[in-house]
Amino acid sequence: METIDIESPLSIKEILARLDGRFPIDEAVIEALPPGTTFLSVENFGTSAWTITGRVTAKEPDGSQKLYFLKVAYGEHGSTMLRGEYESSKIIYKLDSDFIPEPFGFGRYKVENPATYFYLSEFIDMDVATAPEPVEFTSRLAEMHKASQSPTGKFGFHVVTCDGKMAHTVDWEDSWAVFYRKLLVGVCKLDLETNGPWPELERATEQVATTVISRLLGSLQTEGRQIKPCIIHGDLWEGNMGINMETGESLLFDAGSYYAHNEMEMGHWRCEFSSVFRSKVYTRHYLRNYPAAEPIDEFDDRNRLYSIKGAINYAAGHPGSILRKTAYNNMCYLCEKYAPINGINKYDPRIDPSITGANIVPHLLEGLI
Repeated sequence: METIDIESPLSIKEILARLDGRFPIDEAVIEALPPGTTFLSVENFGTSAWTITGRVTAKEPDGSQKLYFLKVAYGEHGSTMLRGEYESSKIIYKLDSDFIPEPFGFGRYKVENPATYFYLSEFIDMDVATAPEPVEFTSRLAEMHKASQSPTGKFGFHVVTCDGKMAHTVDWEDSWAVFYRKLLVGVCKLDLETNGPWPELERATEQVATTVISRLLGSLQTEGRQIKPCIIHGDLWEGNMGINMETGESLLFDAGSYYAHNEMEMGHWRCEFSSVFRSKVYTRHYLRNYPAAEPIDEFDDRNRLYSIKGAINYAAGHPGSILRKTAYNNMCYLCEKYAPINGINKYDPRIDPSITGANIVPHLLEGLI
């Protein structure tokens, strides 16, 4: 395997430049192939902001060739990302084996330095440029949510998962409001580490965490109401799904799952990095399959609240991103409506992407792809 000095943080683009076209393969990957399979070759395939991606060609016991998809990442954070994706994909695959590529293995390379981790899955030829058919996609997504069962009956996950490169806080909780508060506060702390202090944002974050969440999400589990913890993809936007070229069905990938309120899945669809799913047709069809929770008239406010996690998470991974301002503006809206305080800005509809339609090309401005 090619040795890479990663003592100082490097972007995936910089690591790829140092590899100069060579893909970092290791005996551990070959051992993770199904029994009787013979490794033939590996090549770079696709692009990713946080991992190196490749395509493995192997010979099956019957002599035919089969392709596998391989992801590689470095350091303990790379281990967290890829283990989380492997564990997430296993659960989704058990629920619907045609909705995500089959996961085959996760592990560490045998080379000691740098610490290198991999995730191996089925390779599926897919169209990642075409928008999914709304009825087919949302019905399958809703069915995945409904069919899932939390092993503890609680909200959370058994290993840490990631949204992009940012780790989720996924400790098991009976209360969805408590779980989401910890999840959001954890992401906001990462944003402060990346983008620095912003007193007004910090004030709004505190008000949302202590008051707005209790009001909006606490009501989902009071007065006899209950919500089911559902497995969600955890980072679902059009960049993490495609169309199976053989079957024409939609496919998920890059999962960072946890058991959540099912509506959490649609929070990303409100963010600037999601342009296809921003279309109301996807939400409308989804809700026909899995109706909004009571109180129904607060669905859009919950969606706005859930979108804050996606926006601030993106900002935490992309210094200087405009999505930080979007998250703050949405916090201001919710504070004005549910828990007014002094010392923060008024909500400004002129910079609300759900009104203006503003969008970005994810990772491009920051030079990550």
